[in-house]
Amino acid sequence: MKTMLNVALPKGRLGEKVYAMFEKAGFPCPSIKENNRKLIFENHEAGVRYFWVKPSDIAIYVERGAADVGIAGKDILLEYAPDVYELLDLGIGKCRMAVAAKKDFRYDMSRTLRVATKFKNIANAHYISKGMNIDIIHLNGSIEIAPILDLSDVIVDIVETGTTLKENNLDVVEEIVPISARLIANKTNFKFKSESIERLVRELSAQTEAKND
Repeated sequence: MKTMLNVALPKGRLGEKVYAMFEKAGFPCPSIKENNRKLIFENHEAGVRYFWVKPSDIAIYVERGAADVGIAGKDILLEYAPDVYELLDLGIGKCRMAVAAKKDFRYDMSRTLRVATKFKNIANAHYISKGMNIDIIHLNGSIEIAPILDLSDVIVDIVETGTTLKENNLDVVEEIVPISARLIANKTNFKFKSESIERLVRELSAQTEAKND
């Protein structure tokens, strides 16, 4: 029986883009395109099993071995530091982790900076590197409201187009790190399925290089 490669795909448009790349790389699974509510799809001939997962959970599935490989944003890898192999930058899902604040904001080094974010580890690391004292205010959504209501001085969040910031009279103060989708692998499973995973990496690498040419 052919060894199955278990792949955790992020739900949504990014996952559809990623699947198209995997399909082109020689890991097709036609049933995944059917209009249904299934979460797991298999193609025994191609030796692949896909399942849809909430993007923020993929690193957990891979780290704990439920998935051999998966696609996770660099933001998740930096924030939670899962014990996985980061194999490839797919060059899709591009955005940036940034600091944003009200348009007239200036850093005041004499007092503790109030930072609203759901990325507390990334924010901490950034401001420790600048030698600044901060007070983290952990929020899960609508973070842009925090500076407007004077809950925080700044926010640390993912910025794609910047439209939401502009509509709320906020500006990017500084960029922390570029973010994109990464192929990750479980360290133990990589040893046992290295042939399939290495073939996948080669094929995906060729696609990302072709896009960059």
